[in-house]
Amino acid sequence: MSDEQSIPAGNSRPPRQKRTGLTSTGVRKAASKSARTRSREFALQALYQHLVGKNSATSIDMFTRDLAGFHKCDAAHYDALLHGCIQIEDDLNALITPKLDRKLEELSPIEHACMWIGAYELMHCMDVPWRVVLNEVIELAKEFGGTDGHKYVNGVLNALAPALRTAEVQADKAGKTV
Repeated sequence: MSDEQSIPAGNSRPPRQKRTGLTSTGVRKAASKSARTRSREFALQALYQHLVGKNSATSIDMFTRDLAGFHKCDAAHYDALLHGCIQIEDDLNALITPKLDRKLEELSPIEHACMWIGAYELMHCMDVPWRVVLNEVIELAKEFGGTDGHKYVNGVLNALAPALRTAEVQADKAGKTV
């Protein structure tokens, strides 16, 4: 079958290309996820346990490391996110709270954990560009959170980024790279 035959008569557009690496809902397939992305997913699940169950970091960590697929994640990044977020949770909450339009307690645990991960990475993971941090956390919120929770997470982290990565954000908005 030639290309001309695959285009219906009267339609000048080629057939739509299938997006590779995504499921039908637009979520990335497991095979296309990086080790860092996987570490964020496991950290999100672990932080959810901390926020909802008030479990200790040690018991959460032991449980999470036994989950299927953990061996494919960046364990060092997972450790930094889980233990770092729990150690400075008061500081993270203090950063996030002024950007909220509701009480911190009214956030869903997924949105809350996503904001912690994003704020932590903006503060401590300078090897990850700020736009990558936002994109990764928004994808987490899309995959694990409520219908429009990712939009809220995006708004809060977009408001935090200029304060936490001033030079990088300014250079990026001016069209330069740092």
